[in-house]
Amino acid sequence: MSLPLFIARRLATTEADSQKVSRPAIRIATAGVAIGLAVMIVTVAVVLGFKHTVEGKVTGFGTHIQILNVLTAGSAQALPVSLSDSLVCAIRQHDNVQHVQRFSLTQGLLKTDTDFLGVQLKGVGPDFDSTFLASCVVEGSLPQFSDSTNAGHLVVSRTIADKLRLQTGQRIYAYFIDDDGAVRTRRFSIDAVYQTHIRRYDDAVCLTDIYTATRLNGWQADQCTGAEVQLHDFALLADTDLPLAIDLRDYRDPYGQQLTTRNIREQFPQVFSWLELLDINVWIILVLMVCVAGFTMISGLLIIILERTQMIGLLKALGARNKTVRHTFIWFGAFIIGRGLLWGYAIGVGLVVLQQLTGIVRLDPETYYVAVAPIELNLPITLMLGLATLAVSILVLIAPSFLVSHIQPARSMRYE
Repeated sequence: MSLPLFIARRLATTEADSQKVSRPAIRIATAGVAIGLAVMIVTVAVVLGFKHTVEGKVTGFGTHIQILNVLTAGSAQALPVSLSDSLVCAIRQHDNVQHVQRFSLTQGLLKTDTDFLGVQLKGVGPDFDSTFLASCVVEGSLPQFSDSTNAGHLVVSRTIADKLRLQTGQRIYAYFIDDDGAVRTRRFSIDAVYQTHIRRYDDAVCLTDIYTATRLNGWQADQCTGAEVQLHDFALLADTDLPLAIDLRDYRDPYGQQLTTRNIREQFPQVFSWLELLDINVWIILVLMVCVAGFTMISGLLIIILERTQMIGLLKALGARNKTVRHTFIWFGAFIIGRGLLWGYAIGVGLVVLQQLTGIVRLDPETYYVAVAPIELNLPITLMLGLATLAVSILVLIAPSFLVSHIQPARSMRYE
């Protein structure tokens, strides 16, 4: 064991001077490191949980990529395309593609005896991946959607159900106006009520059979609004969307319609821009907390050096070089930082686990899309935060450690 490390360990473990000035300074420095690390752990966990939860909700209902009629992008009305089974299979062969499902959209009016509300009906079939929607169901259960019969299934949002005072099992009439101005009437049964806290969906979208939506639009049986593509890795969205769009560029369906793609970032640019801004907030908080930890360590080390002036002079009188004495106090600072990191991990991880188990911190879902503050503990990032705090804190101690070179043995013996 080196001499600086040996002396630093003795300084860190002795309690003989517990009433002196250095002991409160050490406690303050330890608390500064602990609080800084705890805040960084909680901040990163909250931002990761929030981003992944909101992204999961947006992409869970709207999927990652939509394949549509190229004219739909410039029109407020959904135009039909025909997607053959062979085309769907070819899309599934693309790297990163997990699932492909057809859908049809139509506009209608739900009416009860006292109220009415304009809605968008989204028709889905047996290939519909209901995993996300099932997790959002708050009442009833999801039906088996059909692409060959009109079973009269209807899934509405909590917002729509409250506005129209609907309950599961209740029957309701819906009215649709075709291009010729004729009114069509359909009767549906409320099978389930969902809630995503995303107003774009909750305010207007209802789900029914794709067969029903296609027939109400007056389309052919093999036509639909498009297909939804779910990916394995959302981070590779752009790398998947562009090759898919290039492959579909020259394709024409049996009715001569051209296809194009539209990804979820293009549908919700404001949401993803908002989520990206959170990264800036995280970096600001991380920098501030590291500065707090660094400044408390600098002030603590200066106090310790000043109080240990006689010891420094004695070490120099015995032949210790300035480098040896500097390394002693840097090692001493490392012990203080290590103790602070342990407390910081205990506090930060404890708060994260407490929120995960109890959901004690709640949010306004109308503003934040979630009712409970989501939190996600990423172990590699958490460990990196501790290592980065340790490295930066030790680096900032190098400059104040040079103070020992100005301490002369002769003068230090008379220092009080």
